[in-house]
Amino acid sequence: MKIYFRLLTYVRPYWLPFTLGIIGFILYASTQTGFAALMEYLVDAIGQQKEDAYIFGPLALMGIAIARGIGTFMGNFFTAYVARNIVHQLRIVMFEKLLLIPLDYFHNHASGHILSKISYNVEQVTTAATDSLKISVREGMTVVGLLGYLLYLNWQLTLVFAAVSPLIALVVAMASKRFRRLGHRIQDSMGEVTHVASENVQGVQVVRVFGGGDKERERFADASGQNLRQSLKMALTEALSVPIVQIIVSSALALLIFLALHPLMSTGMSAGQFIAFITAAGLIAKPLRSLTEVNGAIQRGIAAAQSIFELIDEIVESDTGQLIAKQEEGCIELQDLCFSYIQNKPILKNLNLTISPGQTVAFVGKSGSGKSTLANLLPRFYEPTSGSILLNGHELSEYELTSLRSQIALVTQNVVLFDGSIRDNIAYGAMPDVSDEAVIHAAEAAHVMEFVNHLSDGLDTQVGEKGTKLSGGQRQRIAIARAILKNAPVLILDEATSALDTESERHIQAALENVMKDRTTLVIAHRLSTIESADQIVVMDRGEIVEKGTHTELLTQGNIYAGLYQKQFTEND
Repeated sequence: MKIYFRLLTYVRPYWLPFTLGIIGFILYASTQTGFAALMEYLVDAIGQQKEDAYIFGPLALMGIAIARGIGTFMGNFFTAYVARNIVHQLRIVMFEKLLLIPLDYFHNHASGHILSKISYNVEQVTTAATDSLKISVREGMTVVGLLGYLLYLNWQLTLVFAAVSPLIALVVAMASKRFRRLGHRIQDSMGEVTHVASENVQGVQVVRVFGGGDKERERFADASGQNLRQSLKMALTEALSVPIVQIIVSSALALLIFLALHPLMSTGMSAGQFIAFITAAGLIAKPLRSLTEVNGAIQRGIAAAQSIFELIDEIVESDTGQLIAKQEEGCIELQDLCFSYIQNKPILKNLNLTISPGQTVAFVGKSGSGKSTLANLLPRFYEPTSGSILLNGHELSEYELTSLRSQIALVTQNVVLFDGSIRDNIAYGAMPDVSDEAVIHAAEAAHVMEFVNHLSDGLDTQVGEKGTKLSGGQRQRIAIARAILKNAPVLILDEATSALDTESERHIQAALENVMKDRTTLVIAHRLSTIESADQIVVMDRGEIVEKGTHTELLTQGNIYAGLYQKQFTEND
C-alpha cells in the first residue's frame, strides 16, 4: 500500500480530470442499480396494470442508457488522460535521474534492463495507477450500489449473500501474493529480452562475421522463453481465480433463489421486488469478477512501481561544491591519489603529480595500468578512494559540478555521436548558440571540412544513429572538432587519434598542436610517436607512476618507456 499510495501522488496534479473520471464511473455504477429498480417497476406495473407504464418505462430505460453512456465517456476519457500524463511524468523523472546518477550505476546494470524500466515497466505502473483504479471504482461503486439496493429490498437474504465475502477475500489475497511475485519475474525477464535484443542490434556485424547467430538465437529464445513461462503462470493464476470467484457468487445466488422460493420461507416481497432482487444479485457477479481480474494488473503495477522507484531513489552524483570555476589555464595536482572500483583492489596507488598550466602531459603504459581511470576522475565521473585532485589550488569537490565540467573538453577512443547533423554534433550540449563561423573554424581545425565539402548537405548531413553513416575516422574528427569548439582550459585526449589512418592522424596532430597551445592537455596514447613533443611523459604500471620526464630524457634512461618505444619502432618497421 505504501508503494501504491506513492504512485497515486503522481495523480495529484491531475485531480480535476481524475475527479471527473470518478464522477463518470459513479454515474455508470448508479445505472446498474437503476436498471434493477426499473425491473421492479416494470414487473409490478404489469401485475398492477399501471396505465402510464408504457410512457415512463421506456423513458426510464432511455434515461438509464444516456446516463450510462455519459458516465462511460467521462470515466474512460479522463482516466486515459491522467494515465498518459503519468506515463509521461514518470519517464521524464526517470530520464532526468539517469542524467544525474553516478557512472557505476550503468556499469552495474545492463542497458536493456534500464531501458525496460522506461518502456515496459512504466506501462504496467499506469495500469495500476489509473486503469485498475478505474475498474476498481466503477465496479466497486456498482457493488456498493447493488448491495445497498439488496439491503433495501430484503436485508435478511442480503446477509446470506454477503456471507460469501470472506471466501472471495481469501481467494483474492492468495492470488495477490502470487501476482506480485510473478510480476517481478516478468519484469526481470522482459529486461533480459530487451538486453539481448539491444546487444545484437549494436553488435550485428560481429555476430554475423563470427558466426554467432545460433548462439544469439539460443540466448534470445531462452530470455523470451523465461518471459513466456512467467506470463503463462500469471495467466493461469488469473484464469483460476476468476471462475472460483464466479462459482462462489453463483452458489450464493443459487442459495438465495432456493430460500426465496422455498414453500416454508416467507420473504414478504412482491413479484417485482423478487425479480429486482434476483436481477441485482445477478448483476453483482460481473463487477465482482472484474474486481478479481484487475487484482493481477494492480499487483503487476505495484511490482513495476517498486522497480521504478528504486531507480528514482538512486543517489545522484555528489554536488556540494560552491566554487565557480573561472575560464583560466588549468593547474592540476594529484596528491596521494588512490582509487579502486572494488574494495581492496586498487586501480590507482598514491599518485603524486603536478601539471603546470598550459603543459601537455602524456600518460603511457600497458592496458589496465589506470590511464583512462585517471581521465575519468578529473570530470568527477568517480570520486577518489583517498587522496585528492586539485584544479587551480582547489579540490575538485569544492567546485560546483557543472562549473567544473565546463572547464574540461574530452575526446575518448569510443566516439559518441548523436542522431542528428554534423553541425549539431559539433555544437553539442551547452554550445547550440555558437555562430556558424565558430563551428566551421572548429571543423576546419579538426579536418572535418575535408570530407564535409564532398557531402551534398555539408554540415547539415545526418550522421545516423551513433554516427553509423560515417567512417570511424570521420566520427573521430567530429569529436575532436567538438572539443576544439568548447575551448575549455583543460583538454583530455583519451586515444583521440586511435581511429584515424596515418594521413588523417598527421593532419590532426598538427591541428591538435595548435589547439593545445596555452591549454592544459592530458594525452593518453598507445602510439608513442604521437606524444614525442609532450612537455612531460608519465609512464604508469599497475596503477603507479614508475617514470616521468621528456621523450629524450626517458629514452636516455633506457627503462620501461625506452623499451616500449623501441618495441613499437621495431613493429612499425
